[in-house]
Amino acid sequence: MKYVVIFVALSILNLTPNILWAKPNKAELKKSLTELQYKVTQEDATEPPFKNKYWDNKAEGIYVDIVSGEALFSSTHKYKSGTGWPSFTRPLVSKNIVEKEDRKLFTTRTEVRSSKGDSHLGHVFKDGPKPTGLRYCINSAALRFIPKKDMAKDGYGNFLKLFAKGKVKKNTKYQKITVAGGCFWCTESDFESQKGVVEAVSGYAGGREKNPSYKRVSTGKTGHTEVVQITFDPRVTSAKKLLNYFWLTIDPTVENRQFCDKGSQYRTAIFYHDKTQKKIAEKGKLWAGKKLKTKIYTEIVPMKKFWEAEDYHQDYYKLNPVRYKYYRYSCGREARLEELWGGK
Repeated sequence: MKYVVIFVALSILNLTPNILWAKPNKAELKKSLTELQYKVTQEDATEPPFKNKYWDNKAEGIYVDIVSGEALFSSTHKYKSGTGWPSFTRPLVSKNIVEKEDRKLFTTRTEVRSSKGDSHLGHVFKDGPKPTGLRYCINSAALRFIPKKDMAKDGYGNFLKLFAKGKVKKNTKYQKITVAGGCFWCTESDFESQKGVVEAVSGYAGGREKNPSYKRVSTGKTGHTEVVQITFDPRVTSAKKLLNYFWLTIDPTVENRQFCDKGSQYRTAIFYHDKTQKKIAEKGKLWAGKKLKTKIYTEIVPMKKFWEAEDYHQDYYKLNPVRYKYYRYSCGREARLEELWGGK
């Protein structure tokens, strides 16, 4: 199969390939794919249940489009549905999945296809397990499995965090704060640099929908805003220190936006976990208003439900350093913070 690709510092930065990809013609696809792979991906066929390659695959790794190589699903979201086809609770990268209405079998279903390759993958149903309640029922013939041990060399090293060991263990001495500072990549980066912070997790809060996805939140219609939930050790730092630091990482003088990102999903907020945090946040807001001599739009609201963002958003600044730094710089974040606060 002929691909047109450009690998941007792949081996050095451990990034997913930046693919400028042209779909092969029919003749090329027939040469590169098996008969079943061609029928499934190009002619919307369905392979037999239980007699396919990945329905019972339990190995750790990710599943990519057999045609384009787009990252589609992860073993961390795979479950045994009993249908005989590989089943997942959610996509690995939402933007790599396209949903279309399918009325071919005298009923309405939701077909899922790959974004770049336009490969027929399968269908998504609303009868899956929690937390999403979704079942992505996918044909093995549309997929190529990349084992965890091969992900880095094959250009998918940025997804290795999915399988990282030694995540933060439950510790009753640890405490949490939750803040919204615009793009959660940046807020996560800002707080993980602070002494006493154990973990910073990107997610969504403040909205109406359950199990929100980045695709839905980014429309601005769910009511959620991008947040980061920070776990810290109170023996090393405090909620007061971290919440006071938060003001220096944002522009609280604007409504429903942060720097180059516009929309209610980028509004700033402190989601307090208790009365003490509420008082600290309110005092900080008064201080910011006096210092900047203008109205402060940052919301001070109770923490109700935190929804963890997709895996590819977590630690983005570490896994994609070049792209992250370019985004932060081009968005004007540092320049505006210097203008407001004179440096942290």
